[in-house]
Amino acid sequence: MDQRIINLFDEYTHKPLTREEFIHRLTKLTGSTAAALATLPLLEVNYAKAETIHSQDDRITTAQVTYPIEGGEMKAYIARPKKAGKYGGVVVIHENRGLNPHIEDVTRRAALEGFVVIAPDALSPLGGTPPDEDKARDMFQQLDMPKTIANFATAFDYLKTQKDCNGKFGCVGFCWGGAMANNLAVNVPDLKAAVAFYGRQPEAADVPKIKAALQLHYAGMDERVNAGIPAYEEALKKAGVNYQLFMYEGAQHAFHNNTAPTRYNEAAAKLAWSRTMAFFNEKLR
Repeated sequence: MDQRIINLFDEYTHKPLTREEFIHRLTKLTGSTAAALATLPLLEVNYAKAETIHSQDDRITTAQVTYPIEGGEMKAYIARPKKAGKYGGVVVIHENRGLNPHIEDVTRRAALEGFVVIAPDALSPLGGTPPDEDKARDMFQQLDMPKTIANFATAFDYLKTQKDCNGKFGCVGFCWGGAMANNLAVNVPDLKAAVAFYGRQPEAADVPKIKAALQLHYAGMDERVNAGIPAYEEALKKAGVNYQLFMYEGAQHAFHNNTAPTRYNEAAAKLAWSRTMAFFNEKLR
């Protein structure tokens, strides 16, 4: 697909553009309204493909839970191994579409690897993630970021109350959630491991606060996010932070999301996920 179309969709999902402006510009790129409408299914996520691990898989247990935050409560999805034991705790952080079937599936994937995994819904203070993705995206503009970081940090307090959690914590986030993973590394001193998939970087001045080991995954075609890598790497090296950085050449932003047909890159996604699980196995056991 024409890279200009993919870049336009990235602008639509992140800037954000109105849907009307996005369709107008997509029509110009494709040549006609009919062609633009035919292209849409190749760009937009399809949650019919979200479930790679069945929600009733008998190796894990899942539940919708809430935990208290200042001024209210956070909704979250939790998955854990059914087999009794002590497991590392992992927070999964969604993209800027909220807690959806794809992220619930990612949560189950991590649970199958032997972790207690919770995926909070950032939009909980606004009533939770709505079915309408455009509405969800717009709701993100209403979030107070310091409060949202605190709300996610409280997920670790919730994990501490779980009898099957060993008290070692990590997080993994994607896109908006990748930026949040970086922010949690700055703001949660007892975090052992933070993994950011194509996430924006924190301020260089905050990097010395990071105590966690980091694993950073970037897409070669993701110019918007990649622009922040040099300053982040320089700050990480200067602060002596333990980090790994992987660049997936030819991959698009959101390459791990198997419900995004044009941007999903199976080879890169599987490699990045295997690296993530190996990292958690090293840091959280």
